[in-house]
Amino acid sequence: MKWKPGNSVAMIGAHTDSPCLRIKPVSKKKSEGFIQVGVETYGGGIWHTWFDRDLSVAGRVMVKVEDGTFIQKLVKFDRPILRIPTLAIHLDRQETFSFNKETQLLPIAGLVAAKLNLPVEKEAEDEGDGPFRPLTAITERHDPFILELIAREAGVQVADIVDFEIVLYDTQKATRGGLHDEFIFSARLDNLGMSYCSTKALIESLTASDALYDDPTIRLISLFDHEEIGSQTAQGADSNLLPAVLKRLSIIPSLFDTPSDGSWDTIGGDLNTAYEQTLSTSFLISADMAHSVHPNYPAKYEDEHRPKMNKGTVIKINANARYATNSPGIVLLQEAARRASYLSEEKSVEGVPLQLFVVRNDSSCGSTIGPMLSAALGTRTLDLGNPQLSMHSIRECGGTDDVVYAVSLFRSFFEHYAELEKKIFVD
Repeated sequence: MKWKPGNSVAMIGAHTDSPCLRIKPVSKKKSEGFIQVGVETYGGGIWHTWFDRDLSVAGRVMVKVEDGTFIQKLVKFDRPILRIPTLAIHLDRQETFSFNKETQLLPIAGLVAAKLNLPVEKEAEDEGDGPFRPLTAITERHDPFILELIAREAGVQVADIVDFEIVLYDTQKATRGGLHDEFIFSARLDNLGMSYCSTKALIESLTASDALYDDPTIRLISLFDHEEIGSQTAQGADSNLLPAVLKRLSIIPSLFDTPSDGSWDTIGGDLNTAYEQTLSTSFLISADMAHSVHPNYPAKYEDEHRPKMNKGTVIKINANARYATNSPGIVLLQEAARRASYLSEEKSVEGVPLQLFVVRNDSSCGSTIGPMLSAALGTRTLDLGNPQLSMHSIRECGGTDDVVYAVSLFRSFFEHYAELEKKIFVD
């Protein structure tokens, strides 16, 4: 590898979170003989799509172990245990479905009568009889049978559970659909779709044993949390995570005695400026799913910018910098797309298609991690994503061919960035 301190990093950034419902710190509820679970909305979901779905839970549980330390365990229930039922149309004939997110978006978990004769782990004694508890006992805050299920899945006792972060999810698995399997029906395509494509592309770009031998750059993907709620967390894109990682990477010594790129040799090898040198020649692709044109609502899209499913990854552009794309970035991505290749019916196809998207002037525009990372790093950045329908619904729809296009595009970006970066000049 021809890397030297101060050289470029070819980066793809994406996010892993999606709108969902999260169990509240005190979730124990009952109404009219039903066991209910208090939940909190996360992100901007299309919440009416969560009604009448077979829901289960997954997340992180903090447990106390025998030596007095606390560790985390991940849990996921494959079977449905929750449901948010709609009200029968005979009882409320609304023309538009509306509901209160605090009082009517409550899942049911079972019947009070059904649990009366079932064994359950003995609840903790009255707080006054035992050691001091800063918080109310967890068995008082959550239904004991739900705690029993969580404990069993984590392989611990209920008494070992200290706290948890548990979210709801739809148990229906992803599947291919359409007359010719041209669609992907799945939860959380936004943005696990782009997270998958960037991860697979990075792996494929390193398949050959000598993949990095003549490459002076580092290939990097960064998958963030909390994009759907603003990214201002320790794991979000608006944190110092990526800058801190890049700062450490920028001064990694070379494995070979070769000259570095750009102006590094002219500054006498001073590692104090390696980070800035790296940022000035690096490039970030901000990969977040895009909007496909909707056949039932075509008027919502700008006439000449209506991305189509299975017609290629979409470059997102916004004059007000809601996306970070600019012309030099488009030039670079076109060249990467031109050099990309993929297999179709066991034949190699050269080049992958791209599309362009801007919102209408009378429409609001979403944003991504692109602008905030571009501002924090001062690094050239471009926003893109595969087109999809039903964004932020509990079930979304994307194109099967677009996955192949995106993986091929990202792989080409990693493999050819060092070459392309030298060919694009901007004063």
